[in-house]
Amino acid sequence: MAVAYPNYSAQGLPWFAVKVRTRAEHSVADVLLNRGIETFCPTYTERRRYSDRIKSVQSALFPGYLFCKIDWNDRFPVLSAPFVEYIVGFGAEPTPVASGQVEGVQAVVRSGALCRPHPFLHIGQRVRLHSGPLANVEGILIGDRGDHRLIVSIDLLQRSVSAEVDSAYVRAA
Repeated sequence: MAVAYPNYSAQGLPWFAVKVRTRAEHSVADVLLNRGIETFCPTYTERRRYSDRIKSVQSALFPGYLFCKIDWNDRFPVLSAPFVEYIVGFGAEPTPVASGQVEGVQAVVRSGALCRPHPFLHIGQRVRLHSGPLANVEGILIGDRGDHRLIVSIDLLQRSVSAEVDSAYVRAA
């Protein structure tokens, strides 16, 4: 069955979540970039303990996933890339990720705030930051060991990212 999407030329192509082999996110993103496809593979710095040392490494915020802007009718370059498993959707239907959600995660990564993966939350109050480096980003506010953290979620993947925020910048959404 052919999937028809509206003409995205005025607003740009939609973001799709792409399931890839875990720990291959960076190499897949490089392949897709070389094919001229806009990708977003958010990362965070993680300290890993090895038997003889502790090392800081860049890890994927959404292990096994990356995001790319594609025209659904021209999806073969994505699906044919090594380590790509499928484009995320419901049933056989591909589902674009809400652009505001991807932009929220991009803002968190760009801000330089300490961020890390966070379990997806179904409960909690939605908030919007009104100023600071994450101004206009919406998410869920939680308390974490005496600090406040903003949870920005990708509903389709049921995955989230958390970032430390100053509670003075927070307003109800």
